[in-house]
Amino acid sequence: MTTAQAPAAPKPNWVRRIVLVLCGIAAVIVTYLILASFVPRWWAQRAAALSDASFARGTAWGLFFGIVCTLVPLLLVLLAVLVFKREKLRGWLAGIAVVVALLVALPNLMTLSVVLGTNSAAHAGERVMDVEAPGFRAGSLWGAIIG
Repeated sequence: MTTAQAPAAPKPNWVRRIVLVLCGIAAVIVTYLILASFVPRWWAQRAAALSDASFARGTAWGLFFGIVCTLVPLLLVLLAVLVFKREKLRGWLAGIAVVVALLVALPNLMTLSVVLGTNSAAHAGERVMDVEAPGFRAGSLWGAIIG
């Protein structure tokens, strides 16, 4: 009587996994460097287009983005926490709410990249906002505090 043996499980290919992880890390670093040199300038130009070199408009748009882009993400994260406690929809709906919260918070994060950034793109964004979007940064700060 012969016994059939199960085929041996293939051994994991550690070299392939390490190469894939290193390529993923390199892709993240390259993406960060590209975005760090692009986003602050681009966002400053968008804020300048909205403000039209008016202090009142710059402050108003800053307040709007500060309040909305702080309050809505906080409410979405609260929703995610409350939904996570439920058994039926636990993972998916909470995850979607957190992703949407991050997307809604992007304008505040982009303004923060202009204000706190140390690269040339952030400095260029500061100069653009100083001249063409006066009051936008302070309005965003106060809006975030209010929100």
